[in-house]
Formats: sequence, C-alpha cells, structure tokens
Amino acid sequence: MIFRPKRVWSVVLRHLYLLKHSLSRWIDLLYWPTVDLLLWGFITLYLQKGGYQEGYWVFQFLGALIFWNILIRAQQGLAVGFLEDVWARNLLHIFVSPLTIFEYLLGLFIYSLFKAFIASLLMAVLAFFAFNFKIWIQGVDVFLLTACLIIFAWSIGLLTMAFILFFGQEAEILAWALALLFLPFSAVFYPVEVLPESFQAVAKLVPTSYIFETFRQILLKGYTPYVFILKAYVLVFVYFFLSVGIFILAFNFAKKTGKITKIGE
Repeated sequence: MIFRPKRVWSVVLRHLYLLKHSLSRWIDLLYWPTVDLLLWGFITLYLQKGGYQEGYWVFQFLGALIFWNILIRAQQGLAVGFLEDVWARNLLHIFVSPLTIFEYLLGLFIYSLFKAFIASLLMAVLAFFAFNFKIWIQGVDVFLLTACLIIFAWSIGLLTMAFILFFGQEAEILAWALALLFLPFSAVFYPVEVLPESFQAVAKLVPTSYIFETFRQILLKGYTPYVFILKAYVLVFVYFFLSVGIFILAFNFAKKTGKITKIGE
C-alpha cells in the first residue's frame, strides 16, 4: 500500500479540530503544566531558602501529602460519585424517584467521607511503619484541620457538579482539575511567604492556606495558631454556602431547560 502524507495529516487535522472546540482538551493541554510548574517552582524556592529544618522536612512533606489527599478524596468522592450517575445515564431515574436532592447529596457526602477515611488511614499507617511519622499525635487539632478540609472539599465538589449541570459532560474534567486550581495558593509544601505578593493576596482568600500553615506551625514550633483555624473556618463556610447556592441554581436551571435528560448522552 502506498504511503500518503495527506492521510496522516487528516488524522492530525481531526484531533486539531477536536482541540479547537473543546474546553476540556485545552484545560488538559495548558492547565496541568501550569500547576506543575508553579507547585515545584515554589517548592524549589523554599528549599533554596533553607526553609526545611533538618530532621523535619520529611515529616512536613508526609503530613502535607496526607492532608492534601484527604481533600482530594473527599472532593472526588462527591464529584466522581455524581459522574458515575451521569456516565450510567441514571440522573433522570434518580430525580423522578421519591429521592430528594438533599437525600442524594447527603448520600454522596457520606460516600466521600468513606473514601477520604480509607485513603487517609492507609497513608497514615504506611507513614507510621515506613517513616515513624504519627500524624494523629496532635489529637483535636488534627481533627479540626481535617473537618475544615472536608467541608472545603465538598464545596469544590458541589461547584464541579454545578458546572456539569450547566455545561454538560464537557465540564467533567473539573472533577480532577478544580481542586488543583487552589494548590499553588494553599501553602501545602511551602509557607505563604514564599509566594509573590499577588499570590499571597489570593492565598489569604483560600481556607486551605490557613490549614496548612497551621499544620506547619504545629509540626515545627509545637503550638497551634487558633486564629488561623478560625479564619479557615470562616472562609470555608463562605465557600460552602456559596457552592450550595450555585449548585441549587444549576440544578433548577437543568430541570427547567431539560438538561438533566440530556447529560450523559
């Protein structure tokens, strides 16, 4: 068979046209490299300044990873749980049943807690046996930080679900991408002071920055800045109630326009 460059170009052109008209593909192309560059760039700046105290840098990373994993698992438990019904074309059947939207969301919240608990328990046990890191020794403080993380995760999950109801399955990539939008501003692996001033201003509006700063202070200095925890809870409840309002608007919009019957097709 004769090789034809035009046939090769047709394959390339087909995917270029898909890229041109797909927001999710542009996010995949541009979003992840940007987040990776910012994250590891700021970690490098922190390391250059000698920010990690000798003997504690491993624990800082391990604790940060466990806490961030709690947020991700809780958020994805909500958003991906919703997407499971979208992929199964089950939304219409759910919402014509006696099941209320409150009961549906409560079920997803409980499921997301289960996923977050299993994943974080596994990581905590492995961190203990492999690195002798005991994240639970801080007691009530760890519980306060974890509860705040989960509420914030639910806020992101509800926003993701709202975007899917507004824009259809094109927005499903946000189930994995939206939480990472907050990652560079959350001070997960480095303090807020490492960030440029403009990024620091954004970080002050992100509850996770106060959560991870609190954890870092507990680990390195042995005290808990409860002012940070209070600020985190104030912000997280603002995010949560806003996300609930946006989700309700999106749900009512999807019902009125008939989008619920079309999502997943």
